[in-house]
Amino acid sequence: MRITTLIIAAAMLLAIPAQAKMPFVKKAQELGFTEIKSCTACHVGVPKKDGEKTERGKFLVAMKAKHKAAEVDLNWLKEYKGK
Repeated sequence: MRITTLIIAAAMLLAIPAQAKMPFVKKAQELGFTEIKSCTACHVGVPKKDGEKTERGKFLVAMKAKHKAAEVDLNWLKEYKGK
């Protein structure tokens, strides 16, 4: 019983980071960026705050710094000229 509880708790904790920013994927698609299908459009591997980013992710981080924003604005993708 105890091991089952631990396994379930661990699975839930591991699932939280993967779901934390899923609204970003949905919003990007609503904005017309249909090529964005998962977090790996901006993140390499498992999404982490300071984890490795793709070129698109690096662009968004740079725009966030440029605009001194608290959070990434997906409308900035309109200015992204990469792949």
